[in-house]
Amino acid sequence: MFEPEAGKAYNPHDAQAVLREAKQKAGIYKKGSIHLLRHSFATHLLEAGTDIRYIQSFLGHQSLVTTMLYTHVSRLMVGSIQSPLDRLNL
Repeated sequence: MFEPEAGKAYNPHDAQAVLREAKQKAGIYKKGSIHLLRHSFATHLLEAGTDIRYIQSFLGHQSLVTTMLYTHVSRLMVGSIQSPLDRLNL
């Protein structure tokens, strides 16, 4: 999403400044941070069906519990879960 100069990495302050500038250009005035983007990225991956263990690896977490804190599941997704019992043809 944000590419630094070739061969360089963003430090957190530079990445936040780039995000702030992008938000201003887009006319977005809500609070938001690089950390929020990280949470959103993880949540979107989970909602798209990505296995949480892959998300754990992408985020570099040692513990799956930490990854679970990052992945906020939407009510829409929870509401679409079907019980295996509902699939029984009785």
